[in-house]
Amino acid sequence: MLDRISLILVIIGAINWGSIGLFQFDIVSWLFGGQGAIVSRIIYTLIALAGIWCISLLFRERDELAERVEK
Repeated sequence: MLDRISLILVIIGAINWGSIGLFQFDIVSWLFGGQGAIVSRIIYTLIALAGIWCISLLFRERDELAERVEK
């Protein structure tokens, strides 16, 4: 479950970075009151932690990942 939540947060972060790169528009700061707003900073931190967690996916055995998906 934690893997899926992390992947969702990483995808949200990627979409946000894409919008910054393409349109110079930060979706998270727009939704939550600017980059300095405490809610925005919490979301940025959660996305960063999710990205760090997803690094572990690179080093797991495929069989272990397949078993988790089947459950």
